[in-house]
Parts: sequence; C-alpha cells; structure tokens
Amino acid sequence: MDEAKDTLDCLGLYCPVPVLQLREKMDSLPLGATLEVFADDPAAEEDFKSWAKRTGQEIVDFKKDGAKMRWLIKKVSH
Repeated sequence: MDEAKDTLDCLGLYCPVPVLQLREKMDSLPLGATLEVFADDPAAEEDFKSWAKRTGQEIVDFKKDGAKMRWLIKKVSH
C-alpha cells in the first residue's frame, strides 16, 4: 500500500473548504506523492471523487467510519 507523504485534516470543515484545501495541498506535492485526507463533511465524499476524476488523480483507498472519512489520494497528474 502507498505510504502517505503528507496528511490533510479537514475535520469540522464544510463545503467547499475541504475540496479547496485538497486542491491546494495536492498542487504543492510532487508527482507520485500520496496524500492522506480526513473529512467529516457528507459532501466531501462526492466532491473528492469528482475532483479526482476531473484532475486525473488516483484515489488509492477510501474508508468511512460513521461520519469520519479517510482517503489516500495519489498525485498521478500535474
């Protein structure tokens, strides 16, 4: 499994803040890096999926535990 290079904590933040922070953080990472992201905004699940598809990034792993969600997202595109 990919090891996360960095972590982004979006717990307690609501749309559109988590996806904006995700975009900013991914822009700062090198190609091939994996980011671990935590969020609890229900909209984040769909927002992150569509963002990854639109930008060409890879969601390596997704887990949901109650309201808390965790993603591993690999930067595979600039």
